[in-house]
Amino acid sequence: MRFLPVGPRTFLAELEDLDQTLALFDALLADPVPGVAEIIPAARTLMIRTAPGVFADGRLASAILARQPAPGTPPNARASETVELPVTYGGEDLADVAAHMGLSEAEVITAHQEATWQVAFCGFAPGFAYMTCDDARFDLPRRPAPRTRIPAGSVALAGRFCGVYPKETPGGWQLIGQTEVPMWDLDRDPPALLRPGVRCRFVARRAEVHPSAAIPQPRPAKGLRVISTAFPMVFQDEGRPGQGGQGVSASGALDMGAARRANRAVGNASDLPVLEITLGPVRLCADLPMTLALTGAGQASVAGHSIPRGAAFAVDAGDEITIDPPQAGMRSYLALRGGFRVAPVLGSAATDTLAHVGPDPVTAGAVLAPEDHSAVAVVAEGTEPELPKPGDLVELPVMLGPRADWFTPAMIRHFLTQEWLVTPQSSRVGIRLQGDAITREDAAELPSEGTETGAIQIPHSGQPVLFLADHPLTGGYPVIATLRPEALDLAGQIPPGARIRFTARADFAPITPERPA
Repeated sequence: MRFLPVGPRTFLAELEDLDQTLALFDALLADPVPGVAEIIPAARTLMIRTAPGVFADGRLASAILARQPAPGTPPNARASETVELPVTYGGEDLADVAAHMGLSEAEVITAHQEATWQVAFCGFAPGFAYMTCDDARFDLPRRPAPRTRIPAGSVALAGRFCGVYPKETPGGWQLIGQTEVPMWDLDRDPPALLRPGVRCRFVARRAEVHPSAAIPQPRPAKGLRVISTAFPMVFQDEGRPGQGGQGVSASGALDMGAARRANRAVGNASDLPVLEITLGPVRLCADLPMTLALTGAGQASVAGHSIPRGAAFAVDAGDEITIDPPQAGMRSYLALRGGFRVAPVLGSAATDTLAHVGPDPVTAGAVLAPEDHSAVAVVAEGTEPELPKPGDLVELPVMLGPRADWFTPAMIRHFLTQEWLVTPQSSRVGIRLQGDAITREDAAELPSEGTETGAIQIPHSGQPVLFLADHPLTGGYPVIATLRPEALDLAGQIPPGARIRFTARADFAPITPERPA
C-alpha cells in the first residue's frame, strides 16, 4: 500500500487492485479510524479526508495500514442490500459486446443476468455507480470514440464495470440496454438507488415506474426582484460534505470567506445561503424594506450612490440595486438580513452546476423571498481584500501529488515555473489554463480515483484544469498537484486573462507510515 499526499487533511491510499481496495474499505467501515471524516473508494484507491484539526500524515497512515485485511479477504462485508433492476436489452453496442466476448447476443444477456453486480464506488455523476462482478468476460474496452449524448437509464459496460447513466450525458461506455428505474431521485431517501456495497441483479423485463411528481413551489409575491442579470446567479452556502457515497461533491461558495463575511455583515449566521453573482451587471428591486450586504468582487449602488464593499445597507420598498461588472475578481456574494427563503437539498442550499443538485439558478424575473432566521447586531469588519484583475500574475501555493510521480522532474519544474493563462472556458467546475503543454513519457491510463477541490488535472492535451467546488467526485487523469486549502478562496476570484504561477517544493514523496513505538 502507498499513501500519496493530496492536502493537509487528505491523502490517497493506493492498493494493488479493486478487490484489495474494497476489502480495506470494508475494514475501515467496520473498524473506523478516529479522525477520518470521509472515505471515497475508487478502482485502486481510497481517498481519505480527515476531520478539522486532524492531519493526513504518517500517524494516520499507520492506523489505516494496521487495518489492511489479509491477502485474499473477499470484499463482501458491505453486502446488506440487493436491488433487482429491470432492463430492456437491445442497446446500440450489444452486438459489439457479443463479438468482444465471443458470445451470441442472447448469451451476453444471460451472462449479464446471471452475474451478481456489486457497487464498488460512485462518481462521474450523482447516482452513477461503478458495479463489478466475478465474470472476467465482462472486462471490456470503452468505445473508440465517446458519444456526445447517452440517454438517462442506459445500461453500459466498460473495463470491469457495469453502470447505469442517471441522466443524459456524454460517455464512452458500451450500451447494452435501458432501464426506467431512476438512479437518482431526491424524493427517495437516500436519493441514490445504488451505493457502495449494494448488490444488483438485472432482469429482462420492463417495470412500471412512475416518477415522483414535482411539488409545485408557490411564486413569492414580494421579496428581492431580479430585473436583469448578465449570467445566472446561484445560491451557495458552506456546501454538502459527506455525500461522496452517492457520487455528490460538496459544492458551496467558491470564495467561502466572502460568503461568510456577507452574512456576518447583516448579522446572519455565517452558514446561511447567499446569492453568488458572477461578474455582472445585475439589477435588483426591493419589494419590501430590507438590509443587504455585498462582498467579494462587486460593488452595489442604490439610486446612484455607491455602497462601500462589504458594508451593510438598508433599502426601502421600490429601491433599485445595481451591481456593475467588477474591475477585479470574478464573484460577489449578496446576503439578506434574516436570510433567503430557499429549500435545502441534501442538507444544503448550494447549487452544484455540474451535478444539477440544489436550487435552480436565478435568472431575470425571479423573486427571492426573505426568510426570518434570527439575526444579531451588525458589526463592521473592515475593508474587503484586494482581488486579481485580468493581466495580473497570481501565485497559488500547491502540494505536489498525488500523481506527481507520473511526470519527470523536468516537467514538474516546467509546471511550477510557467505562467499559466486563465481562459474564458473556466467555470464553477474548474479553471482551464493555457500554456506550454505538460507532457508524459507514456500514455498510461489512470483508473478513476477520488479528486479533491483544488486538484490540478493534466488531461491528454497537457493543458491543466484546476478543479473548483463543482468538480467531479472522481477523475481519470493524473493530478500533478493540489491547491492548498487556504488558497481556494483566491482561486475562485481569478478572472479570465489573469495568469497563475503555482508554488511548491519541487520534490515529491509518498507519505511514510509511522512505526509503532
